[in-house]
Amino acid sequence: MDPLDLIIAGGVLAAGTFAFRFAGPVLKARFTVSPKAEKLMARSAVVLLAALVAVAALTEGHEFAGYARPAGVLVGGVLAWRKAPFALVVVAAAATAALLRLAGVP
Repeated sequence: MDPLDLIIAGGVLAAGTFAFRFAGPVLKARFTVSPKAEKLMARSAVVLLAALVAVAALTEGHEFAGYARPAGVLVGGVLAWRKAPFALVVVAAAATAALLRLAGVP
């Protein structure tokens, strides 16, 4: 890929991101959304994030990632749910996956 193409693509992505972020406050006064739709959008954001976490935790490429990575994500998720400090969540999740891999668990 040509470096100029990369710079142009980055600029277009930056402009599009800015446009979306700018459109929210500008258009908010012009449109009203029902409380039911707001609730649905909030829930859909959670579902989308959960799906992203599941795909990242369970797959590597098009294959199953093994058991160590999902176990680490599970440990991190439980600690985050219990409101543990972020550094502890990250270290515990990484340590869980590393120890399982060290023990020979894929």
